Amino acid sequence: MMEDDRNSRFSTVVLPHLQDALTTALWLTGDRADAEDVVQEACLRAFRAIASFTSGNARAWVLAIVRNTAHSWLRKNRRSELVAVDDLDVEERVQAERGADMEELISMNPEGGLIARADEAHLRAEIEKLPPEFREALVLRDIQGLEYREIAVVTSVPVGTVMSRLARARRRLISAIADERPDRGCSPRKALPVRTLRCVGTVT
Repeated sequence: MMEDDRNSRFSTVVLPHLQDALTTALWLTGDRADAEDVVQEACLRAFRAIASFTSGNARAWVLAIVRNTAHSWLRKNRRSELVAVDDLDVEERVQAERGADMEELISMNPEGGLIARADEAHLRAEIEKLPPEFREALVLRDIQGLEYREIAVVTSVPVGTVMSRLARARRRLISAIADERPDRGCSPRKALPVRTLRCVGTVT
């Protein structure tokens, strides 16, 4: 690919998604300066690989590179933060294999509405406490809005695992917020309020 063509394609495919790239990197690293370093390296990787992108979801492609770059950075600089979690318990594995929507597994939780009433700082703090894999699934789904199959591609895990991680992330978030609020009786919600999470996920 000619240099001019590479530059043009990079501008079309990658540059429109830099804000989302920075948001994702910030959630994964927890530090603005580190996130900027990750995005800079991810952009270099994307530029070198731009000829390999021919079609599909450009945003998911860019976020996959950002995610992989962030994990490489964390392995090098903060290996202790990349602690694996047990993705599927027995019941969730059965449900995933049957094709169940893991969001339905938490739809009856009567404390789901607490998320909508949590203040932004508290919600952000609780998301940051989630294990890396859970936080990643939550950010990619509820903040970045990727589909399950897109997240599976980005994270290189089965769709069932994505769904399980997301369900567990939401449950932990709900539980953490519920534990600190006295008004624990509220109407059920089917999922987290995405608009609230996307507001929390905005990088300024």
